[in-house]
Amino acid sequence: RDIAGKHVIRCKAAVAWEPNKPLVIEEIEVAPPQANEVRIKIVASSLCRSDLYLLREGKKDFNFPLVLGHEAAGIVESVGPGVTEFKQGDKVIPIFISQCRECRFCKSPKTNLCDNSVISSGKPDSRLTCKGKKLIQYMGTSTFSEYTVVNQNAVAKVDPAAPLDKVCLLGCGICTGYGAAVNTAKVEPGSTCAVFGLGAVGLAAVMGCKAAGAKRIIAVDTNPDKFDKAKEFGATEFVNPNDHDKPISQVLSDMTSGGVDYSLECIGNVGVMRSALESCVKGWGISVIVGFTNVHDLSTRPVQLLLGRTWTGSAFGGFKSKDGVQQMVKAYMDKKIKVDEFITHNLTLNEVNDAIELLKQGKSIRTVMRISPE
Repeated sequence: RDIAGKHVIRCKAAVAWEPNKPLVIEEIEVAPPQANEVRIKIVASSLCRSDLYLLREGKKDFNFPLVLGHEAAGIVESVGPGVTEFKQGDKVIPIFISQCRECRFCKSPKTNLCDNSVISSGKPDSRLTCKGKKLIQYMGTSTFSEYTVVNQNAVAKVDPAAPLDKVCLLGCGICTGYGAAVNTAKVEPGSTCAVFGLGAVGLAAVMGCKAAGAKRIIAVDTNPDKFDKAKEFGATEFVNPNDHDKPISQVLSDMTSGGVDYSLECIGNVGVMRSALESCVKGWGISVIVGFTNVHDLSTRPVQLLLGRTWTGSAFGGFKSKDGVQQMVKAYMDKKIKVDEFITHNLTLNEVNDAIELLKQGKSIRTVMRISPE
């Protein structure tokens, strides 16, 4: 084998050649890392609903072919020129939001966005090719591959003792839901919260509400099979909108003397986003949009906001990406947050289409795929 980082690596990846079709396991080429880039051997990657969103709804926003996957953990194989923060052998988590520490956003405590992110630059390059075609790197990460190349601003170094097949979940879903409650909504002790959607992000939001000291946490989902799991994460009450003739916002208003203090929409459905806002109490209710979608417009009556409700959104739970991932890995290692409990299935990269089916059918919360041996 050549000196690390100086050669093209041939490896396996799951390629999406077109929308709404199964992924195909192919041999791809992964070029050496260029300036400020890190080439990572991906050990474990989990499947997030955003990956499915792209295949099903996001086809207008993205070009194909591409390699999906953005919730993963691995080991640095090599680094490009100018990289000082990482070295071969470091355990890392790639992240879809950068933290360059230099731009106006990184320097502001008001946001976790970064002006130098691969996605926001609009000029994402790719080190991945297959059959002579460039493969687009979804979210700048593309972790459904044995190797990938990521900008150093979008990689977090983690505790060498951290189990990669668990902490991979901290690359997206858990931080997104937990942080939406703790950082964005800033849930207060003794408050009443409603969480809409009990996938991994919603369960993490429930966990965040509990950690923040919420007194009542109402879990809302049309699949009652998810209620036991939600209870494990701290939910105190459960509502299935299909059990009621009234709009869900009215049901929650009746349960809480006029509405909840905080609501979090963790699905990515504009109708549910409206319901979540209108479930909040007037005067100070805060509703956070957490689920991703970019297909339909939002709507509500202006009076909802005129009466003092706040409608806001949250990307990656408001965590500054590198700092947040390290903080959450430490919290996991110190047994302050749950991670293992989100994992319902363990598969391999070859079984990626099975993982997609499980998620589509609502049978899994998180499926972790073993991509490479450590």
